[in-house]
Amino acid sequence: MTKEIYEELIEKEIEELENTSRYEETKEFIQHGETSVYEHSIKVAYLSCEIAMKYNLKVDYKLLIRGALLHDYFLYDWHDRKAHDGWHGFRHPKRAWENAKKEFSLTKVEGDIILKHMFPLVPFLPKYKESWIVCMADKISATTETVEILKRRIAIGM
Repeated sequence: MTKEIYEELIEKEIEELENTSRYEETKEFIQHGETSVYEHSIKVAYLSCEIAMKYNLKVDYKLLIRGALLHDYFLYDWHDRKAHDGWHGFRHPKRAWENAKKEFSLTKVEGDIILKHMFPLVPFLPKYKESWIVCMADKISATTETVEILKRRIAIGM
């Protein structure tokens, strides 16, 4: 797998999701700092591929990418306590999975990625390499996005 090939796969999958689902709604919701769920999910897809490629892991890139793009497909503003029933960090994987399976035919790997990307916050071990990779990429991306907003606040003296 080359960077050019997985970048093309990601762009193709994003286009398909945008044309066949409510995926563009993820642009409306902020995930971490000033990053939308849409941007975050794309970052996780790219980082997941980079991890798999760097460590020469034999993965199904299509499933890895689709799972990464859908891992936070919960479709609500988690900052608004009226928009969900609380405990977002623990419950959003199931909500994302439910939304995704309503609109797509998910494989076992894609479902596992979505349901278990919050390990260890959710106490279910990821079963597949792709799930572990997205779990790690999500943590790295979330940390980076959160640190960026903190750095900006510190820079302006907040």
